[in-house]
Amino acid sequence: MIDTRPLKIVAYRRLWLSTIVTAVGSQLTAVAVPKQVYDLTGSSAWVGIAAGVALVPLLVFGLWGGAIADTVDRRKLLLVTNTGIAVSSVLLWVQAALDVGSVWLVIALLGLQQVFFAANAPARSASIARLVPAELLASAGALGSTVMQFGAVLGPLLAGALMPVIGLSTLYLVDAVALVVTVYAVWKLPPMPPLDGVVRRAGLRDVLDGFVYLWAQKVLLASMLLDIIAMVFGMPRALFPEMAQHTFGDPPGGGFALGVLFAAIPVGAVLCGLTSGWIANVSRHGVAVTLAVVGWGLAIMGFGLAGSLWVAAAFLALAGAADMVSMAFRGAILQSAATDEMRGRMQGVFIVVVAGGPRIADLLHGTGGAAFGTAAAVTAGGVLVVVATAVMVVLLPAIWRYRVTSAS
Repeated sequence: MIDTRPLKIVAYRRLWLSTIVTAVGSQLTAVAVPKQVYDLTGSSAWVGIAAGVALVPLLVFGLWGGAIADTVDRRKLLLVTNTGIAVSSVLLWVQAALDVGSVWLVIALLGLQQVFFAANAPARSASIARLVPAELLASAGALGSTVMQFGAVLGPLLAGALMPVIGLSTLYLVDAVALVVTVYAVWKLPPMPPLDGVVRRAGLRDVLDGFVYLWAQKVLLASMLLDIIAMVFGMPRALFPEMAQHTFGDPPGGGFALGVLFAAIPVGAVLCGLTSGWIANVSRHGVAVTLAVVGWGLAIMGFGLAGSLWVAAAFLALAGAADMVSMAFRGAILQSAATDEMRGRMQGVFIVVVAGGPRIADLLHGTGGAAFGTAAAVTAGGVLVVVATAVMVVLLPAIWRYRVTSAS
């Protein structure tokens, strides 16, 4: 069973409960925005443009937000950014309810929301190590990852069920109301100023210092590179629409198989998270991450070779379980190996990696599938994950040797 000991810590429990609300509510907006953009334009290209525009503030403010999280009281930063996310959701609701009809307004408000989200996420993640002892960091990571993956499954399902009943605009309002709960939970957290007691303004030098620190801390660098390897080479979601239709028999325009393919990875992750109690007993976190990434690659290879929808879904679910293990231990490594004054910046880099890797994978797999076929592209991607992981461990053996103790 999942290790729930971190939830006995009141402050962490509040942060975790707010994560549940955010995980589900944010998915309502994640469905509503592309649907509204498509309704306004009738073009999938505009949906892609909206996603691209939203990525820019996520990358920029993810890095800067990490630097800010290291120089101010993280509780105050969470209050400001959560309030900003809620206000932007209210504005999205207002423009939809008034039927303004401007796609650029929708994109601008989405970009504004991503600015607040990008500054919020590093502070939220960096706060965990101030609330939870080192020996429970992996368990706390598993709890957090489980609810995020749960939100990735439940949120879109709720959005699809609620949209015909309450309307698209009200999805934004539901998200905004839910975020009020998040603001209250953050308000009840203890203050988390810098440990040296010095609050200051974060600048470009702080961001650059974060990269210098990352380069020097080889175990952190290796954990980031492992995630890049897994996502860039082994995330085949760009091929799901084509495979659903041409491999698994969906009609043109989408069908059951497409939903199964998109749901399989988060379902596997959630199931793994619910049985993750064993994670607390593992001290060789670097070994665990490495083996999990190899497991991801092998599962993606199996998916590429599968000719049956349910066999393919099973391999994707196994990939999701491997990714859950990787996320839990990578998060624990980041929390325990980084010093508190650098933890926010490392979380910022982590967010950029998590956000950017799958999007690069979309380009890589999309072009590879068009050139060589979907099965070949997916299978080759899984092989590359395994090979690149082995090479990286040889070049950066610190990841293989790393272990965490209660004194870390």
